[in-house]
Amino acid sequence: MSNKERAILIIVICAILAVLMIILTPIGRSMWNKRMHDVQVADDSTNYETLKKVEDACRAMIASYESDRLTYEQYRDSDDSEERSWATQARMRANRTASTYNNYILENSYVWSNNIPENIDVKLDYIE
Repeated sequence: MSNKERAILIIVICAILAVLMIILTPIGRSMWNKRMHDVQVADDSTNYETLKKVEDACRAMIASYESDRLTYEQYRDSDDSEERSWATQARMRANRTASTYNNYILENSYVWSNNIPENIDVKLDYIE
């Protein structure tokens, strides 16, 4: 076997071992997943469709939250027990929306690179 053939054989064996390491070991999978996550973050942060999807979802949740917050404020001090019940339900919906929104903002914060648009709240407050 010539030196050239040996070199090719060594390269092929190393490539096979590298692929097996990535496929079969936790460290290899971890390295692969980290790399793919970094690629996905770069794609999402520069992709207009992703940015639009995240902003639209945020605006929809803000609108839902504001609607429920206003309903709560309108009926919370009512003399009618049914209207107070509406207020309680609206408060629960608003708080659930705030929780979902706050988690969504955390999960998608990389999309804006610390430059969230002015009409997107950084956090929705819970109604006590």
